[in-house]
Amino acid sequence: MVLTACMLALIFICTGMAAKFVAPPCDLHMFDSNVDNCLLEFNNSMETSSYQDRCPWPTVKRIYNKLKFCVDDWARVSWCRGNGFLVDKVFLEVHETYFSLCGKVQDPPYTTLIMLIASATIATFFVPVLCIRLTTWNTHSDVLS
Repeated sequence: MVLTACMLALIFICTGMAAKFVAPPCDLHMFDSNVDNCLLEFNNSMETSSYQDRCPWPTVKRIYNKLKFCVDDWARVSWCRGNGFLVDKVFLEVHETYFSLCGKVQDPPYTTLIMLIASATIATFFVPVLCIRLTTWNTHSDVLS
C-alpha cells in the first residue's frame, strides 16, 4: 500500500502531473464578504448574552461553534485556509470583543472565604484535642477500675 502510494507520487512528479494540483490563490473578497455574514449572525446572537458584565462562555458555546464552522467553511471554499492567518484574525477580534472578561479571576465573597478559613482553623485546633482525648480515655478508665 505504501509502495503504491510512493510509486504514484513519483510518477506524478516525473510526468509533471503534480503541477496540475496546485491550489488556486486565496479569494480574499469572497472570504471577507461571507465571513462578515457569519459575524453578523454571531453578533446578533451575542447581544443578549450580557457579555459586558460577565464571561458568556458556557451559554454561547453552541453559537460560537456555529461561527467557527461557518468561518472555517468559507476559508476552505475561498482557498484562504492558512493564508496570512485570516481565520485567526477573525477569532482574535471576536475574543477581544466578547470574551475579554473570561480570563479574569474574581475573588469569592468574604463570607465564603471566612467559612473556608474558619473551618480549617477550627479543625486544626480540635484535632489534637480530640486525639489526646481518645488516647488518654482508656488510661482514665483503667485508673477508675
